Amino acid sequence: MKVMVTGANGFVGKSLCAALLGKGDCVLGAIRRVVPDEQPGTADYIPVGEICPATDWSAALNGVEVVIHLAARVHVMHETASDPLTEFRKVNTEGTAHLARSAAASGVKRLVYVSSIKVNGEQTTAAPYSEHDPASPQDPYGVSKWEAEQALQRVGKETGLEIVIVRPPLVYGPGVKGNFISLFAAIDKGIPLPLAGANNARSLVYVGNLVDALIACATHPDAAGQTYLVSDGAAVSTAELAKEIAAALQRKDRTFYFPPAVLRAMAALLGKSAQVDRLFGSLRIDSQKIRDELGWTPPYTLQQGLRETASWYRSLHS
Repeated sequence: MKVMVTGANGFVGKSLCAALLGKGDCVLGAIRRVVPDEQPGTADYIPVGEICPATDWSAALNGVEVVIHLAARVHVMHETASDPLTEFRKVNTEGTAHLARSAAASGVKRLVYVSSIKVNGEQTTAAPYSEHDPASPQDPYGVSKWEAEQALQRVGKETGLEIVIVRPPLVYGPGVKGNFISLFAAIDKGIPLPLAGANNARSLVYVGNLVDALIACATHPDAAGQTYLVSDGAAVSTAELAKEIAAALQRKDRTFYFPPAVLRAMAALLGKSAQVDRLFGSLRIDSQKIRDELGWTPPYTLQQGLRETASWYRSLHS
């Protein structure tokens, strides 16, 4: 099978290309520009420039049977664009729709789109999110991803291109950045963290599990036309996650109790409510559908994923 992976030199893309090559597929990695130190392993790669409604995909799609679309304008903590929604739409919505139309015209059979759990919303209260819930994106990134999903469904109906949509929660593993690696660093340094009072529940997905699910979505006949939420399985509280990270790093758990209500009040005064909400809020997803329909089960546990992440983290700081 010849597969084109967009965003092939990114966090998920590198792992996905390696896994596809490992199973004997022909892999073409579409990347923005050639950067020698960031080439996606031994996959063939092709620079396509910026993803937008005018991207020329003709060379990249030649002979391709399946496209796995990872590349996106990603959610950022400190947005600098004056009109973020327009910028997100240009890449994530219009650029994705253009890719799908180009893929259909080139004879591609299936397109697997990595969307985001942000299409469902930001937090859960009682029941976990599922594929049956109405979309409720709360920020420009989530809106652009939801609009991309809708655009893909239209292209699929018009052209016969098989569309599979995957909505992951936070993805972690070797190469992860952002708040997750900051938590790793704080725990590794033995910094006491006021997280023991976090009795929330958040779903995560290890990059190896996400990659395995994407390959299932790319190959299983029953995946065509479906949307799937994917996670490691059981959700964990932030306090439990900190303990598991400490164990993976072979560090002492130094979390302590501080009233969450007081932390929230302090965060509100400092304009940091969003960060505290992520630490103490819940976001659970139900990934039973992909298990039932595709027979998929995550090959790695949370503990295994964190140990792999810890090993990579140690290699950077040894």
